[in-house]
Amino acid sequence: MDGDGVQVVVAHGERVTLRVGDVFLKVDADPERIEREARAMASATIPTARILWRRSNVLALAALPGSALGVLGAPSTASSRAWSAAGAAARRLHDSPPPPWPGRGPDEPAAGLEEECAWLVAHDVVPAEVVDRNRRVAEAAFRPYTPAFTHGDLQLTHVFVDGEEITGVLDWSEAGQGDPLFDLAILTLGHEERLGQVLAGYGKEVDVDVIRAWWSLRSLTAIRWLIEHGFDPATPGAEIDVLLARM
Repeated sequence: MDGDGVQVVVAHGERVTLRVGDVFLKVDADPERIEREARAMASATIPTARILWRRSNVLALAALPGSALGVLGAPSTASSRAWSAAGAAARRLHDSPPPPWPGRGPDEPAAGLEEECAWLVAHDVVPAEVVDRNRRVAEAAFRPYTPAFTHGDLQLTHVFVDGEEITGVLDWSEAGQGDPLFDLAILTLGHEERLGQVLAGYGKEVDVDVIRAWWSLRSLTAIRWLIEHGFDPATPGAEIDVLLARM
C-alpha cells in the first residue's frame, strides 16, 4: 500500500476503521464505547495492539505483526498450533478478572430472536425449515453460566498470529462480562473443523452443544444487520452456510 494512502478497513453507521501506513484509526460514534474499549485493552491479559493516542471519538492503534488467523468464508492457512494458541489465549482472558460492565450473553440476542427469525422467513433470506431448526439448536445457549472477561467479537480476523504465536487481538469494542463460550463460538464460526484445535489449547472441558447453539443464535440474529450494513452473509462459509450446516 502507498505510504501516503488511506485504506478503509471497515465502515458502517456505528464505527469506521482506517489504516494510514502502520497506524489504524478507529472512529466510533459513541465516545463511551471508545473509553470502554481502551480500558478493556489496558486490562486484558493477552496481547493487544498498542494504543498510540486517544481522543474523544478516536482511538489510534499501532499495527500488529503477523497476519490474521483467517477470514470467514475461506480456508485458514494458519497451522493447528496457531489455532490452539488462540484457544489458549481465550482461556487466559476468560480466567482473568472481568471488567465491571456487561458484555455479550444469550439474553441480548434472545430479546429479538423471534423478530429476526420472522424477518428472515418473510424476506425469503433463509428457508423456514432452516430457521426453525436453528432456533431449536439455539435454545442450548439459554442456560446459567458464570460471566467471564470476554472479548465479545473474537472473529478470526481479529486474532493475529506470527507462525504459532499470537501477536495480538484487535477490536475490543464489545468486551465485558459475558459468556465465555460465545467467544469460542465466534472464533470458530464457519470453521467448525478447527474447533477441536481451539479446545485443545483452551484446556478446559466445555459443552460443545452450547458452542453450536451460539453458532445458530449468532447467525440468526446477525444476518439482517449484516445485510443492512453492506455485508454479505451469503458468502460461502458465512452465516447462512452456518445455518444450513445444522440441517
